[in-house]
Amino acid sequence: MRSEQWQVVGLLTTVNQVHDRVAMHAVRRELLQAQAHALNLPLWEVPLPYPCTNAEYEALMSQTMQRAQREGITHVAFGDLFLEDIRAYRVDRLEQVGMQAVFPLWQRPTRALAEQMIDAGLVAYLTAVDPRHLDPSFVGRVFDRQLLADLPASVDPCGENGEFHTFVTRAPCFKQGLEVVVGERVLRDGFWFCDLLPAPIVNPAS
Repeated sequence: MRSEQWQVVGLLTTVNQVHDRVAMHAVRRELLQAQAHALNLPLWEVPLPYPCTNAEYEALMSQTMQRAQREGITHVAFGDLFLEDIRAYRVDRLEQVGMQAVFPLWQRPTRALAEQMIDAGLVAYLTAVDPRHLDPSFVGRVFDRQLLADLPASVDPCGENGEFHTFVTRAPCFKQGLEVVVGERVLRDGFWFCDLLPAPIVNPAS
């Protein structure tokens, strides 16, 4: 998205207020903030109650979009790949508040896209897994070519059907990588989650 065509002015995500984590991905807020810092972009957090109804979610997102409009923002970009109903929902909701949706990765072949990201130096961890589609042993694993080889044929390589969610710790656009350690794995609300923690700072021996 960073190109002559677009000026990227911030990152938008929802945060579970009760657990202080990214909604669905369950990533600690401090890691989310570190990721935004690595990209040198402001972070727009939408605080969600827990539990959160769809009506509450839409009201909070509408308020955020109104703020964006006041700041001169006209478009919101999404990483959706091929789910037509999700795309239609996003387009409709944004049109209702006078904004437009952008889908820069739309209909890119997901296996080729996953391999391209890995080959470019992206490092990510699976932080959430839906056990209805993927074995819980995958949660906490690094998103690499071995993982792609191990995925069942029924699972999308980018997890587009919600089979898994990830957190990126390194990417070509990061000014510095994030150091994390894999923590506890838990089953909650029907999903397996893996806690990522900031790696402790090791002072060199004097």
